[in-house]
Amino acid sequence: MAIMKNQSGCWYVHFTVCLIGFLIFPLPSQSSDPDPLQDFCIADTKGTLSVNGFPCKPAANVTSDDFFFDGLSKEGKMSIPFGSVASSGNVLTFPGLNTLGISMSRVDIGPGGLNPPHSHPRASETGVVINGRLLVGFITTGNVFYSKILTPGQMFVIPKGLVHFQMNVGEEKALIFTAFNSHLPGYVVAPRSLFASKPSVPDDVLAKAFQVEKTVIDEIKSKFGA
Repeated sequence: MAIMKNQSGCWYVHFTVCLIGFLIFPLPSQSSDPDPLQDFCIADTKGTLSVNGFPCKPAANVTSDDFFFDGLSKEGKMSIPFGSVASSGNVLTFPGLNTLGISMSRVDIGPGGLNPPHSHPRASETGVVINGRLLVGFITTGNVFYSKILTPGQMFVIPKGLVHFQMNVGEEKALIFTAFNSHLPGYVVAPRSLFASKPSVPDDVLAKAFQVEKTVIDEIKSKFGA
C-alpha cells in the first residue's frame, strides 16, 4: 500500500509540474496578437504605433459607427497583371479592430486571375469560397506543396507566415472571404517584394538566386514598373 501511495504521489507531482509548465510557457501555436487590457480600444490611426496596436481613441469620443465597417461589401478595382483585388478589413481601415487580434479580407479574382504568392508574417489565415472555383495552395518551410481545388462553401487554412496563393480555375468570377488572428496580419507579395522594391534588390542577387541572366531580371522588373 505504501508503494502504491508513493507512486500516486509522484504522478500527482509530475502532473502538477507539467501543468505549471504549460501555463508559464505557452505553445507557439497558441500565439497571436497580445490580449487587450480593456473592453475596446478604437484606434487613433494618426497616433504612433505601439507594441500592442495604436493608441486608443478617448472613450468619450467613441460612437456606434466605430464598431461597424462596410468596406468588404463591394468589389475593389482589379489589379494588373494578376487579375485580382484584395480588400482589407484590418486595423488601418477598421480602427475598431485595434488590439482585438482579428481581421478579415475580401478577395475577388477574375477568370484565370491569381492572388499571387504571398505571406502574412503575423497571422494564420482561414477562408471560405463564396463563388467560383479556386485552386488554393501553400508551401511549407520543408518545401512541401499542398493544394486543392475548392468550390462555394468549402474552407481552407494557411499556417502563419507560409507562402500561399489562390488561382481562379473556373469560368466565372471568384469571391472568397478570409479571416486572420491579427488586427494587422501583414501582406508580403513575393514577386512584388523581389522585383519592385524601393530601392531595388541588386540584379546580381536576383540573377544568382534564380540562376538566370541579368537581362531576364531586367525584363521581369520592367513588368512591375521597376
